[in-house]
Amino acid sequence: MENYQEIERSIIKRFRKEIWAKFVKSIIEYELINENDKVMVCISGGKDSFLLAKCIQELIRHGKVKFTAYYVVMNPGYNDQNLKMIEENAKILNIPIQIFQSDIFEVTTKVSKNPCYLCARMRRGYLYSKAKELGCNKIALGHHFNDVIETTLLSMFYGAELKTMLPKLHSENFEGLELIRPMYLIKEEDIISWQKYNHLTFLNCACKLTEKTFLNNDGLSKRKEIKELIKELKKINPNIDFNIFKALDNINLDCCLGYKKNGKYQSFLDDYDLKN
Repeated sequence: MENYQEIERSIIKRFRKEIWAKFVKSIIEYELINENDKVMVCISGGKDSFLLAKCIQELIRHGKVKFTAYYVVMNPGYNDQNLKMIEENAKILNIPIQIFQSDIFEVTTKVSKNPCYLCARMRRGYLYSKAKELGCNKIALGHHFNDVIETTLLSMFYGAELKTMLPKLHSENFEGLELIRPMYLIKEEDIISWQKYNHLTFLNCACKLTEKTFLNNDGLSKRKEIKELIKELKKINPNIDFNIFKALDNINLDCCLGYKKNGKYQSFLDDYDLKN
């Protein structure tokens, strides 16, 4: 058995409960992939996106829904060493990647205000454009369960807003394109276990501005700060992350001060007397 086949087998067998079952559940529960879809799988070089690519490959082989996938790497300006690591991992995992160039790092390193915001916007624009070029109707990203929880708390603590990362959403600027997150229910610890089990080494962070603009007084990024907070809370309540996730699917609007829908704010006072 080839090395990549053993890696594929580990997803289906060894990590069936932790990874494969949750991956399939996300696809079905959130209706992420339909018949004849053309999905562009975005690979950044990290563990999450490479596992996503392997799961998509397995779904094509074993799933009932017929669809097509393209495995794309956008090079925002990686150094030669990082780009080589991505290419080597693609060979190890037997993933037929397509690499295309962008000037994101070159542009964002010259910006002093909100470079990370600019980087995110530029990445999204390049990826959507590439998907259109390939004739795809969906873009798959490797965000996982922990990303959802952390993003929710970041929004609350630093944005004064309760919102989360959805499993799918329509593009506002590219008609006919949809972004999907098939790893939505998979925990990061299980992805790390899969990586270690198969003795794989992936790109960690190749950003030239790594955490420069988003550090707190302790030198931690805001996302890292939230990770540490959840880690401490789990010592008190092991189910704290699941409860946060479940709460997002169980919002009681009768007990909210206010909420937004389609950009319009609704206060509890607006229909308070009508309920009497």
